[in-house]
Amino acid sequence: MPTVASELAPRLLAWFDRHGRHDLPWQLDPNPYCVWVSEIMLQQTQVATVVRYYTRFRARFPTVEALAAAELDQVLMLWSGLGYYARARNLHRAAQLVVERFAGRVPTTVDELMTLPGIGRSTAGAILALAQGQRVPILDGNVKRVLARYHVVAGWPGEAAVQQELWSHAERHTPARRVADYTQAIMDLGATLCTRARPACTVCPLASGCRACVEGMQMRYPAPRPKRARSHRRVTALVVQDPEQRILLERRPAHGIWGGLYSLPELAEDDAASNWCARSLGASVICERRLATIEHAFTHFDLDLDPLLLTLADSPANVMDRDDRLWYNPGTELQVGVPAPVAALLRLLAASLPTPALHEHERRIA
Repeated sequence: MPTVASELAPRLLAWFDRHGRHDLPWQLDPNPYCVWVSEIMLQQTQVATVVRYYTRFRARFPTVEALAAAELDQVLMLWSGLGYYARARNLHRAAQLVVERFAGRVPTTVDELMTLPGIGRSTAGAILALAQGQRVPILDGNVKRVLARYHVVAGWPGEAAVQQELWSHAERHTPARRVADYTQAIMDLGATLCTRARPACTVCPLASGCRACVEGMQMRYPAPRPKRARSHRRVTALVVQDPEQRILLERRPAHGIWGGLYSLPELAEDDAASNWCARSLGASVICERRLATIEHAFTHFDLDLDPLLLTLADSPANVMDRDDRLWYNPGTELQVGVPAPVAALLRLLAASLPTPALHEHERRIA
């Protein structure tokens, strides 16, 4: 049998020429900045979802200089709904560093790229391979799955020893020519044929050399992440509405879930909504309405948001004294980043004005 290294790349490239993806937006203009933005968006996110976000993002920030000069709120606004918001914060900060340290030119070595926040070894390799044709291996989730099956690499790829073995295979298989096509090809194969749940081995160009396929053990590789107990959290979110029916939004801390986004204030378990409004806003509440619970799933836990609609007697004057709070008029276009479930709630509130019909019960406050 020919050596594994001699047959994988040619077979993969022949398949890519006939069946690979060649018209993705970032492929049409594969400069380092475009590839970089797409690679960050594609982390933990499917291509079909990324395409529409990428197109809007590039239209608003066509160059690294434009991204670096933007306010973080503008970046997060265009990222809203894509999830994993640390990616957006890191991308924005990295763009500023590229302008400051590299005169606006995206670095051309793995080591330099990895000095930027949000860029690891695989992402750096993808930028250099796809945008510049450098012979640099990558090892994203799709590639790990392809190589783990092809070589029956035991163990969870997140373990250091397993990851090192996969990097060794990735390095050996990366060809000297057509590196950009090969890199796109192996990612495409993992995304479309060598999928996690239903690998299409009967039409895979690598099937005859894939040890897992030959031995009928595709579903054993790669080994799954060790299971962690899934937690459940419940939070009361305050939908504070002034007499003009504007909703109070508050910027979340940079770290943690929805970091840096504007969301609804949260009420501590031992606090009362009316006390919070009096203490934080200097305003009194004339009506409370409990809205339907919003269920949202994160990677490692489930969150239930219990929105409590509070109507204020007057518009508090001190809201605008803080730069991490703003009034939002439902029905108008959001100018800041907002978590997807909160944005959905705001749309429902806008549709129900002037009298929201979402409440489960209402309590008039004297």
